[in-house]
Amino acid sequence: MFDRSIVVLTFFSALGSGLMAGLFFVFSTFMMTALSRLPAAQSIAAMQSINVVILNPLFGLVFSGTALASILLAIVSFFRLGEPAATYLLAGSLLYLIGSVLVTIVFNVPLNDMLASADPSVAGPELWTRYVASWTPWNHVRTISTLASLVCFIIAFRHSS
Repeated sequence: MFDRSIVVLTFFSALGSGLMAGLFFVFSTFMMTALSRLPAAQSIAAMQSINVVILNPLFGLVFSGTALASILLAIVSFFRLGEPAATYLLAGSLLYLIGSVLVTIVFNVPLNDMLASADPSVAGPELWTRYVASWTPWNHVRTISTLASLVCFIIAFRHSS
């Protein structure tokens, strides 16, 4: 049986994964399509604004806090693999850390940085088309990974509480 602090971290990780899954889901299901219906200069300017505004303390708490909790849960679960919740904690943690954090750092952020350096009034539709074609599939990976992470954390929570 896991102690109370692990149960609390699991609950927090489930909430964080769910919030991130919802955010990524929005971009995967309609936001990028809606932005792409605008002229390229407007799409670029809007995404540049989104990428600046999203970097706020609440987003940081959820994204990074869930990552930190996932690291702690992965370490704990690795040493308790015989317990029913441990496998789900490890899977949920790895899904979040690899599918959300690592994909964001390696793929989505560099694309956002590239877009940030563009002048929307000068950049053509080719830039926006390339950006969407690269950024969106990686966002789908983040959406699926965080949803799967959420499911694992919920199952782990059920086994540990």
